[in-house]
Amino acid sequence: MKFTALVEEVRGGIVENIHTGIICGVDDQLESFYQVGDEEHYTYFRSASKPIQALPVFLTDIIDKYGLTEQEAALFTASHRGEPYHIKALESMLAKLPVKEEELYCPASYPLNIQPREEMIRQGIQKRKLYHNCAGKHMGFITVCREWGFPVEGYWKEDHPLQKHILDILSHLSGIPVSKIHIGVDGCGAPVFAIPLKRMSEVYLKLACPDLIQDPQLQQAVFKMTSIMNNQFNMVASQHFICSILLEDSNIVAKGGAQGVYCFGLKKERAGFALKVLNGSEDVWPNIVASILEQIHYNNQETIKKLRNLRPSIIRNDAGMEVGSIQEIFQSEKLPLN
Repeated sequence: MKFTALVEEVRGGIVENIHTGIICGVDDQLESFYQVGDEEHYTYFRSASKPIQALPVFLTDIIDKYGLTEQEAALFTASHRGEPYHIKALESMLAKLPVKEEELYCPASYPLNIQPREEMIRQGIQKRKLYHNCAGKHMGFITVCREWGFPVEGYWKEDHPLQKHILDILSHLSGIPVSKIHIGVDGCGAPVFAIPLKRMSEVYLKLACPDLIQDPQLQQAVFKMTSIMNNQFNMVASQHFICSILLEDSNIVAKGGAQGVYCFGLKKERAGFALKVLNGSEDVWPNIVASILEQIHYNNQETIKKLRNLRPSIIRNDAGMEVGSIQEIFQSEKLPLN
């Protein structure tokens, strides 16, 4: 395995922290043109798999059948942060869909974002399954089971027909045989998949450029899903998060996962990227993605500016004093896309 230093955090002229990792970018010929470290390293998607896991919903007419809004439909792909607009949409979905909250396998929890979580605790509101960041995904799982006549019981298990179908979709998008896809258990209890980082890049290339998908029904489902993700960018995570910044750019399809995994695809450039920060940090995602976009001469400077504002290169202490810096120190081992 080959890992490379991606970001250094410097304080008082001394390197205080180093974030190592791997990055891969592929073009529409499925050739890697951007590489940092070992692109064949098997990596778990974690929640970066949610758009793939949501595709069965978009292969049905569930959205129209149950009168879901775009905001609600975006939650099938989301790691929602529990803001009031997320909870309102989830409550509405629960009223519309043939799903009971107690059927969700994800555990009861409080919102991920600090403000809504503390507000609920102050008000004495109890944890709920609906507040779990994977609730939308699980509501999609159950609804698809009922739509396709699959049993709801055990819908989260690896050998359930829905999970086998999702595995087939991932195999189709990645070009990896099902037998070569590693399966673990995610935080919410559903299966989580590991494939080589290069193949993760290929998946996000195809999400950004669905014309590369051979199956016409899957191609149309991807187009519908990613359009909703772009239109409802704050639903996929929340405001002031990297997913929202990237998805607000209609040229980008993006989703992050736990333990430092981030994936995105560029439509006009016809490129897909995946990265893994080995210490699991999500804090340096904006720095890394901004640097990648700068290195490939991405032309939407506003998107890069927003990423830089989200995670400035200056480190300040609690009093606001400048005490250090964050420096990206990686370069592609291959030629960047022109």
